[in-house]
Amino acid sequence: MAQNADAMNELHWLIDMVQTIEVGLVVLDRNFNIQLWNGFMENHSGISPNAIKGCNLFEQFPNLPANWLKQKMESVFLLKNRAFISWEQRPFVFKFKNYRPITGRAEFMYQNVTLLPLASLTGQVTHLSMIVYDVTDIAINKLQLKAANTQLEHLSQTDGLTQLFNRRHWQQCMNHEYERFSRYGDSASLVMFDIDHFKRVNDTYGHMAGDKVIQHIAHILSQSLRETDCAGRYGGEEFAVVMSNTRARDAWHFTERLRTRIAASPIQFEGQSIQVTISLGIAEVGDPVDSASMWLSNADHALYQAKQEGRNRSIIFEE
Repeated sequence: MAQNADAMNELHWLIDMVQTIEVGLVVLDRNFNIQLWNGFMENHSGISPNAIKGCNLFEQFPNLPANWLKQKMESVFLLKNRAFISWEQRPFVFKFKNYRPITGRAEFMYQNVTLLPLASLTGQVTHLSMIVYDVTDIAINKLQLKAANTQLEHLSQTDGLTQLFNRRHWQQCMNHEYERFSRYGDSASLVMFDIDHFKRVNDTYGHMAGDKVIQHIAHILSQSLRETDCAGRYGGEEFAVVMSNTRARDAWHFTERLRTRIAASPIQFEGQSIQVTISLGIAEVGDPVDSASMWLSNADHALYQAKQEGRNRSIIFEE
């Protein structure tokens, strides 16, 4: 009698634990009919164990990723091995609302799910257990950290005034493009340009006006770029663009469109109209260029020549 009482107590404790534990427990038979549905699942689905027992899981939850999930479950039955579903692989299996106060901003509960084979006394796998873990806090913290790191990376690459790449990151783009040329022979062109008589703008209208001019030109430049172009503020009023898979003559067409557009777009500042122009130098990477710094020097030389020849023009570097 004492042994029977002990066994009954153990069974009572086990059932109580299954119903109150803070993880979801679901047992399915070979046809995916629900045999066990614990308190966690009831609380989050709003469906009681009595109402759902014997029902087909996929009929009860038509929004489940049925084909994908059935394939996972079949492998558990056949291979007799557990399977794991991470929230990073799929944010949730059951679309339960998130009620956790710390991560109240999350619309749904992020879940990790373990699928376990359950064997009968004969050793045959007749059932499968789903264990559903609420990992919303972990997921949100990790996503927020990832977003913060992405933002920090963006800030570390970006010039604050123009929102173009800063000089350090732009030079990394240039070096990468030169390596592509060295390895594969891909064409590329480098454009350097600056604002004509920029000191005169600062002296006449003040440094705030000068900043507005720089921002205006950066905006026009951004609108003119292709997705593959890498543009940066090289320093002060000087800008630079790396144009991959571009010959010098094609880069010249780009610079002339940019130059013409800027010349035709006066900047409005405190009721005054400020007219500016730019001078541009272009250098194509090629056999005489034996380093990225030499490539940059050639573009800078072409820019100097554009200044010497009267400004507001594009010059292609020639040996």
